[in-house]
Amino acid sequence: MSALDALDERQRQAASVLRGPVAVLAGAGTGKTRVITHRIAHGVDTGAYSPARVMAVTFTAKAAGELRGRLRALGVEGVAARTFHAAALAQLNFFWPTLAGQPAPSIIDNKVRMLGQVADAIRLRPSTATLRDIASEIEWRKVSMLSVEQHAALGRSVSGVDATQLAELQRGYEALKDERHQLDFEDVLLACAGMLEAEPRVSASVHEQYRHFTVDEYQDVSPLQNRLLDLWVGDRHDICVVGDASQTIYSFAGAEQRFLLEFERRHADATVVRLETNYRSQAPILSAANALMKGRPGALELTPAREQFATEPPTVTAYDSERDEAEGIAAAVSAQIAEGISPADIAVLYRAHAQSAALQQALAAEGIATTVLGGTRFFSMPEVRQAILALRAAAVAPVEQGFVPAVQRVLRELGLTEEPPAAGGAQRDGWEARRAILRLAEEAGPEATLRSFGDALMARAKDQHEPTLRTVTLSTLHAAKGLEWLHVHLAGWAEGALPISYATSFESIDEERRLAYVGVTRAARTLSLSWSRSAGRGERAPSRFLAEIGTTGRGTGILRETSPLASRGSRQRGA
Repeated sequence: MSALDALDERQRQAASVLRGPVAVLAGAGTGKTRVITHRIAHGVDTGAYSPARVMAVTFTAKAAGELRGRLRALGVEGVAARTFHAAALAQLNFFWPTLAGQPAPSIIDNKVRMLGQVADAIRLRPSTATLRDIASEIEWRKVSMLSVEQHAALGRSVSGVDATQLAELQRGYEALKDERHQLDFEDVLLACAGMLEAEPRVSASVHEQYRHFTVDEYQDVSPLQNRLLDLWVGDRHDICVVGDASQTIYSFAGAEQRFLLEFERRHADATVVRLETNYRSQAPILSAANALMKGRPGALELTPAREQFATEPPTVTAYDSERDEAEGIAAAVSAQIAEGISPADIAVLYRAHAQSAALQQALAAEGIATTVLGGTRFFSMPEVRQAILALRAAAVAPVEQGFVPAVQRVLRELGLTEEPPAAGGAQRDGWEARRAILRLAEEAGPEATLRSFGDALMARAKDQHEPTLRTVTLSTLHAAKGLEWLHVHLAGWAEGALPISYATSFESIDEERRLAYVGVTRAARTLSLSWSRSAGRGERAPSRFLAEIGTTGRGTGILRETSPLASRGSRQRGA
């Protein structure tokens, strides 16, 4: 069976071009990861690629792990699937001792703490929050490839710290790092790029090692990452970039969608393939997404993969207060679960972390367990690490019972009960984690043993292949990127929340629109949007993005307006 057999016509076209510059403009839900992995597998199967000569660059370790796992499933081993930073750090650690005669510098573990030490030395007393903002500003400066002096000339400042003080802080920070023979996260990319530019033998070695490059989420590259990529590729042209300009949501961190938008202009011989067939969402959801991005640079026109029966349009609901909105969403989620929908198929998404507390509280009042994305990773949870150690220890002794009963026994000894604890606390989180491990054991197959299961859990942890918890997901729009759920509730579609209050320029509003687009395209079957008329003592207007999509009440719109749904908590208060 060919690696191209499982692809549609456009996907097959993208995966078939193995040489020369290739840009795959892949809309949400169009199968970009499938194209990346099948293209590499096709290159290996046909002999065009040697796996060891291929580098697939991602932005997160989780995405790199997913690529490795999918490639293994296609029978391809040995491809370097890494983040920009992991690849650069590996090269630094390999070449630095030869070039400098000493080990590569260590990576600082706390940028904010070091900045605090520098601030003390120059008699500044910024708050911890201000120091975090300064750290972010330093990161932006470096990925934008600006010197301290160039950055100072821009006149940028951080609350409570003017441009002159900020420049002094940065100089002190760089001097302290040099004194301690340390690098920060962004220095890894800068040092690797500098090494490749200054040392011809190093660049020749890297060009010999890696001959074929694939870059995922190319719309999110910074000037520094793009420069490093150019140095890795060298004079060759075997580079494939995959991205969607409509999902550029990290401009604040230095991402510049122009590298994707201008790829064809910079590579006159480039092959460009547009993936616009969406395999995730119902047609009305895609209509909302297309309306949001109509006329924006690089926007793709998403179409459903197959003809669909009549489906419910996305809804929009106005509430009087944020508390009412949270309770209304909780009531809607509760009703979905009562209809038989798994909590794991439901997500509640919002613009800022501060919005999560009221939603967690309202869902807990309905007895609904939640998982907040961006919190502790599954395999970093103490309950999970304890369970893996216990299972590996149990594998040493003879097992008199079957595999699944043996796993049940170990997990019961660690606190897994038949009935879950109340929702909304650490005990329920631990219970859900242990229950997820038991489900993995039940799905492991008849040949599984405690030893093989323990090894499989360790492999999943290495690839960050986390199991699905049977909880409702709460997430910011940023953290939800790349994920999908059958049923999505988008909270806080009001001016000041989405777009957020500090987004005032044309560019920043455009970024907020792309965030809204990311939220809409996470939904597969149903999508509900909501907003509240008041926040604290202030009054709010509905988000301008609602008007861009439009409501059916105005004749040509897409969203259907609905009345607020009361939660159990509000019903009890009204009794």
